[in-house]
Amino acid sequence: MSWFVRPAREDDLDAALELARMTGGGFTNLPPNRDALARRLAWSAESFARDVAAPDNEYYMLFLEDAATGRIGGTACLFSRVGVEWPFYSYKLGMVTQTSRELKRTFAMQTLYLVNDYDGASEVGGLFLHPELRVAGLGRLLARSRYLFMAQHRQRFGDRVLAELRGCIDDQGGSAFWDGLGAKFFGMPFQEADSFNSLHGNQFIADLMPKHPIYVSMLPDSARAVIGQPHPSGVPAKKLLESEGFTFDGYVDIFDGGPTMCARVDAVRTVRESVATTVAGVADSVEGLSPALLARGTLTGFRAWAGAVAATEGGVRVAADDARIHGLQIGDEVRHAPA
Repeated sequence: MSWFVRPAREDDLDAALELARMTGGGFTNLPPNRDALARRLAWSAESFARDVAAPDNEYYMLFLEDAATGRIGGTACLFSRVGVEWPFYSYKLGMVTQTSRELKRTFAMQTLYLVNDYDGASEVGGLFLHPELRVAGLGRLLARSRYLFMAQHRQRFGDRVLAELRGCIDDQGGSAFWDGLGAKFFGMPFQEADSFNSLHGNQFIADLMPKHPIYVSMLPDSARAVIGQPHPSGVPAKKLLESEGFTFDGYVDIFDGGPTMCARVDAVRTVRESVATTVAGVADSVEGLSPALLARGTLTGFRAWAGAVAATEGGVRVAADDARIHGLQIGDEVRHAPA
């Protein structure tokens, strides 16, 4: 496979904008706005260049590239620590139970609380793959490359990592959850609010969103039905997150009601199972090698790909094609995790 994942460069702007225009809305981390994307690429470049001993609002953007053609096929990103510039808001699903002795009735009512419980966590997001390339495991490569990046740069990330899945957005780009709740307090349609958040941050949420619990039973049926549900196109992403050890603990996005998944970084499967070792040999074919996700280099020199390895004395053997395409030589350090 000639596809690999590498850090973004500022000359990726046109490719990023092309991908952003395909998302259909609801991708806060990939806004279809040239100036906003240019700022994100600059932020990413500055973060890669920064000397970091602990996470402090860094942003790392990655791109999927075909080594044979240079085509950009997808993107993903990592935030080292959320809640630095402004609080990271979520709705937490809770339950209130009330009992009347006179009526001999007990009612359990689901509620939504506005919380900042994930402040300080790292985040993986912005995953988008060109529709033509949603085959051959490229989405899995793009998603899991982020965890290899975290393993390679562990000090740059927190103890917890979250992933927000896009909620149910209709064909017109609207959100039933937003229409049933957020729009009542902000006086703007979903796409406008989502775009404003992407471009200017979410301080307006703190200014206008009610701080008291919202009773779910008071929302329209259409809004209740989508709470904690991912967009149909995000179901595979949710399954992939679950395979890595992420769980849904009742936190949802305040705009579209999509689920927020969370895990301990060191418990994420790819992080936990990855091994840093030395290239000790090159095999002419993949016979006898095991499929693996591989990465080499750090920071701007990082790249990850799907290949194959086999343990050998002094390290691992890699396939000749991998060595050629990705510039591996005997003695180089490589990190690998089971496919």
